Amino acid sequence: MNHLYEGLKMNNNEFNALMRDLAEISGKIILPLFRTNTFAEDKSRGAVFDPVTDADRNSEFAMRARIKQAFPDHGLIGEEYGLENEHAEFVWVLYPIDGTKSFISGSPLWGTLVGLMQAGKPVLGMMNQPFTRETFLGDGTSATWTGFEGKSHVLHVRPCADLSAATLLTTSPLLISPQLRPAYTRVEQNIRLPRYGGDCYIYCQLALGQADLVIEAGLKPHDIVALIPIIEGAGGIITTWDGGDAAKGGAIVAAGDRRVHAQALELLNA
Repeated sequence: MNHLYEGLKMNNNEFNALMRDLAEISGKIILPLFRTNTFAEDKSRGAVFDPVTDADRNSEFAMRARIKQAFPDHGLIGEEYGLENEHAEFVWVLYPIDGTKSFISGSPLWGTLVGLMQAGKPVLGMMNQPFTRETFLGDGTSATWTGFEGKSHVLHVRPCADLSAATLLTTSPLLISPQLRPAYTRVEQNIRLPRYGGDCYIYCQLALGQADLVIEAGLKPHDIVALIPIIEGAGGIITTWDGGDAAKGGAIVAAGDRRVHAQALELLNA
């Protein structure tokens, strides 16, 4: 067992308790604004529409305050309020609503992402969906799903020996740049079933064993850090398209079975 995980294990109960607090805090702020006429500001400044709402900003502000209260020496990286003490040993990575476009459209395929990095390595991650009352939690060695009935279930990815039998998920091929889209298309042309839409939720579908492959591009650390310990904890693999570390974002491929991951990498880099 490496020293990173040993350090996390010593604080595991505290960190897990804080994760539960952050899920409750963010959910109480976000949920009352879901399926209302909440105002969405466009952050794109004339580029591709990039909405942000009071639910995004207020929930991240509240989560940051709670983390500072519990661990004032920890760092913070957030979608809405940027970096604080980002070179600390422990850094929390926050995405208050991953899937704001779904949120403002009334679709439930969004979630709150909270990741914890130790020395630059993702070691704990949570995806919370307060509307469906689901929480996904992973530490890289195990992962759980708490469903709407309140029971906790161990997560396991499913086996899939070949791309021809795979279900592939992506938020939208249009979010993959024109330069990278032909590589993505090579994979999609060789799988059984492609499905679009879902942002962070599609990675949790993979961890649930409901899909086999997720391919996306243009991601930032706050898009992916929280999801890495969930995918790996469920037995899956997640890397960049060239097989590198996914924690910094970029072009990402996640799979439940290493055989499918290897086949996808081959086509992505053909």
